Amino acid sequence: MKPRIIPLIFQGEKRFSVTWFRSYLFIVVGTFLVSVGYVLFITPEKIVPGGIYGISIMLHYLIGTPIGLTALAFNIPLTLLGTKLLGPRFGIKTVVAFILTSFYVDGLYYLWGSKPLVEGETLVASIFGGIFIGAGVALTFKAKATSGGSDVIAMILQKYTRMPSGQLMMMVDGVIVMGSLLVFGDWRIPLFSFITIFFIGRVIDYTLHGFTYDKTLFIISDKHEEIRNSIIHDLKRGGTFLQGKGMYNQAEKQIIFTVLSPREMYLLEEYVNRIDPQAFIAVLEAYEILGKGFKSLSEKIDEK
Repeated sequence: MKPRIIPLIFQGEKRFSVTWFRSYLFIVVGTFLVSVGYVLFITPEKIVPGGIYGISIMLHYLIGTPIGLTALAFNIPLTLLGTKLLGPRFGIKTVVAFILTSFYVDGLYYLWGSKPLVEGETLVASIFGGIFIGAGVALTFKAKATSGGSDVIAMILQKYTRMPSGQLMMMVDGVIVMGSLLVFGDWRIPLFSFITIFFIGRVIDYTLHGFTYDKTLFIISDKHEEIRNSIIHDLKRGGTFLQGKGMYNQAEKQIIFTVLSPREMYLLEEYVNRIDPQAFIAVLEAYEILGKGFKSLSEKIDEK
């Protein structure tokens, strides 16, 4: 007897619960934002931000096909092929997401028409189109769904090439974007398209992880105890000692790992410079900080 798919589709989320309704609300709102980005900003300026909708926009201008319906015609067989080759990892929410996006895009196009929201401002369209699409895609991700399209292609290619899926997605979208040069014969189109892709990625990151200015510091110094005391007593922060060994002289080293705000980082750097000018400090952007003293992991999960 074949295994049932439903438990996989709804794994970790009880149907008709508050979380279930919130997930589908994210999908409804997210796909609408995506469609606004495409219809009011991207399509009128012939911007091609990769993916299935990038192909659909080119076909729309070549042979007049409806963008949403064309994207749906690509997404359905791609999802079926992906399910066959990769297993049932594409749940019902992903199907709902790409169907709703297609419906919204063609519906808005019917109501709004082909005129851009801002006439003659391709740069503005590429930026705000990326913002709307990025916010919509991020909400869809929060619902644990995807919009189908090029990410399915990338996952299929990953199975046979063993390359990272992120690199494959960039390659697939890059080929689609450069294809717009052949279709429209205008170098501005791929350039504006890459601007849109950049903003889509940035907005997805900010929507999913929020804005953070915290810094991650790795400090190597013979005065590690004094630095520890300053972090704990002066800055009221914590940290971790990591064991290390120097490459040159094989000497044992204590590495301080800590996360600070920009102001705290500058105060600590000034202190370290006074007590040990030869200290080694590496400062990294903290992409996301979860745990004691910051947002807890449970808070982040509850927000999804």
